[in-house]
Amino acid sequence: MITLPPLKRTAEDGLRWLRRQKDVQEAEVFVASNASLTARLNYTSHVPCNGVEEPKSSESYGIGVRAVFGNGKDPRIGMGSETGDLSLNGVKTALERARRSAVSDPEFTTLPRPSVERRALAKYHDAAAMDLKDADLVQAGWRILAKALDEFTSAGRLKALAKGGHKLRDLGLIVGGDVTFLLERMAIGSTRLPKVQTDESTLIASFVTAMVEREGAKGTGFGCNTRLSAFKGEAGSEAARNAIAQVGGVRVKDGDYAVILGPQPVSDIVNHLLLPSLEVGSFYDCSSAFHGQFGRQVAHETLNLYDHGALPGHMGSKGITCEGLPTGRTDLIKHGRLVGLLSSFYETERILRDPTAKDKLGVPPEDHLGALVPRNGFRYSGGGGRRFDMVPSVSPTNVLIESPEKNTREDLLRRVQNGVYIGRIWYTYPINGLRAGDFTATVVGDSYVIKDGKLAAPVKANTIRINDNIHNVLRNIAGITGKGKGTVSWAADEVVYAPEIAVSRLTLNEIAGYMDTL
Repeated sequence: MITLPPLKRTAEDGLRWLRRQKDVQEAEVFVASNASLTARLNYTSHVPCNGVEEPKSSESYGIGVRAVFGNGKDPRIGMGSETGDLSLNGVKTALERARRSAVSDPEFTTLPRPSVERRALAKYHDAAAMDLKDADLVQAGWRILAKALDEFTSAGRLKALAKGGHKLRDLGLIVGGDVTFLLERMAIGSTRLPKVQTDESTLIASFVTAMVEREGAKGTGFGCNTRLSAFKGEAGSEAARNAIAQVGGVRVKDGDYAVILGPQPVSDIVNHLLLPSLEVGSFYDCSSAFHGQFGRQVAHETLNLYDHGALPGHMGSKGITCEGLPTGRTDLIKHGRLVGLLSSFYETERILRDPTAKDKLGVPPEDHLGALVPRNGFRYSGGGGRRFDMVPSVSPTNVLIESPEKNTREDLLRRVQNGVYIGRIWYTYPINGLRAGDFTATVVGDSYVIKDGKLAAPVKANTIRINDNIHNVLRNIAGITGKGKGTVSWAADEVVYAPEIAVSRLTLNEIAGYMDTL
């Protein structure tokens, strides 16, 4: 990876040169270097395998330039980039591309101006992860796999299944997934900001699926870390333990059930349904499920939801946004009321100048400036780091869900008594548009029937779907556990620290045509 000093020097030299261009009113230069290192897991007990395969890495670096052209009347705004060149020639090429792509935008005001807030997080990255060696990457994969195999080989339940002349490997034990290290460095300078700023961050994510194939049982495990020293590979043991527990699954019939949503389903619903509706842009284009409800009760009073990008030790934390502004805390839902929105500088400026904003939000935006602070303008693209070839858009960071009740799982089970524990869902998406709030998701594992306040029989994977509405989920919350688990959804850049949440009624539909195979 490119170190910080060259990135900063490119931003400083580029900005100095951009200031001298006569047709440029304002300009911003964004320089980034990203690396993604992945070790894939592929263990099969009954088929020859390597266990850890395809350790690989991808790196990218380059320059992005946003510029405002014109003489003050009807300015044009353009964006251009250059890959793999941190010289002044790279800046010149990016500017020329920005010039060719420039268009008029009547909703544009200026490039981001300084925030009244101050940067709270600096020098928070893990130097050991940033300098990760090839052997360390491979060892991380083996650490996960070893944890999973230890869990399998010590499980009395599997040993009982393997009796009669069979061996454990004959059960078809499978471990798949990956561990990924994402390393980011960036520098940004702008004619609107007082100085060039830099940032670097590290995160470690592991996703593991384990199976007992002969029994049609599947379990999953997840891990989130910011430091290599904290990485123990526990996602492997979690996945294997969950797979063993899923042996002997049953089907669930159509109906409305009291349910407990585990951390992964909570995270998936938050990522795909809730957060997209809590962005300023979704209110501006009238697509939010909470259209016109700012300041109103939108969830049970025990729910608190906020985004915080400056929390030390949290996986989604950044020192500054990709607009050069400080990260920080944005309260979104407080005691069930909608009190804040995720925003970038552009989106905040646009809603403040929208003559119909009061109807869209439900309140005059100028009376709630503290709820619209732009702390979430990032250049992300599906979990691949900070992209120099994109303009900023709104993205969450660390999303935390809390409740004053501080329940345990046992508390929630006692409240539900009889229902379904949903441990993992997949393919969660809105139907009938985001604003309607309707959604569907497939229950794919780690789930159980709840009977008499306890987890009973496991639910067969891929045999039921959730078909309900996000408003029903939020209003029918019956309890929230006190501790959230860091969970990353597929292709998501944010991390949801999700608790378990009990919902008094959720519609589940049986999936037809299941052939008792995964």
